Amino acid sequence: MRNVVVRNIKRADAAAIATFEKLGASTVHEALGRYQLMKPYIRPIWSGATIAGPAVTILAQPGDNWMLHVAIEQCQPGDIVVLGCTADNTDGMIGDLIATSLKARGVKGVIIDAGCRDVATLKEMGFPIWSKAISSKGTVKATLGSVNIPVVCAGVYVEPGDAVVADDDGVVVVPKKYVTETAAKAQKRFDDEDAKRQKLASGVLGLDMYNMREPLAKAGLVYVDNPEDV
Repeated sequence: MRNVVVRNIKRADAAAIATFEKLGASTVHEALGRYQLMKPYIRPIWSGATIAGPAVTILAQPGDNWMLHVAIEQCQPGDIVVLGCTADNTDGMIGDLIATSLKARGVKGVIIDAGCRDVATLKEMGFPIWSKAISSKGTVKATLGSVNIPVVCAGVYVEPGDAVVADDDGVVVVPKKYVTETAAKAQKRFDDEDAKRQKLASGVLGLDMYNMREPLAKAGLVYVDNPEDV
């Protein structure tokens, strides 16, 4: 395989991305049909951030962050960098210096299937990163990878420009061709859940709201009044 940098990529619809950012990863994941969720070992290095944006992808060698520097030039405001490795790795491939450069380009955050360091500084900067590990171990700049080619990151196939949604619940990737319909489904789901939330807050039980009593009885669930009746 050639080591390449693809300069021009098609980015997911901006309106759909704005909807994803408002609704969050769990709602989008459900709307997408419960797939494209990265493995749960990918965690935010600090809590509270919710981001969505088109992916600028990197295929990197383990312990080598050379291609991260290469990718920065290809980033546009609102992008999210997604880095997959050719082999399992937890080295601290990104820290505050690279993040400073990415932030200057308007990048919203980074998803990296490897390690991250300088966590305290990154939190002060308000720059969110979802990583496999936190590690002080340094990296080299010795072996080429590629930028803006399809990659696998934490078990999910990601194409350049796909919509990435990340928050405290995890990271979801919506393929470009599905972003519009997924955004509509996610908004509908959110609206439906908001109505249910109001009912539950008023004291209505989920047993009744979801009409669970009859199927529970058919399944064999029996209520008794006293322990001796068991």
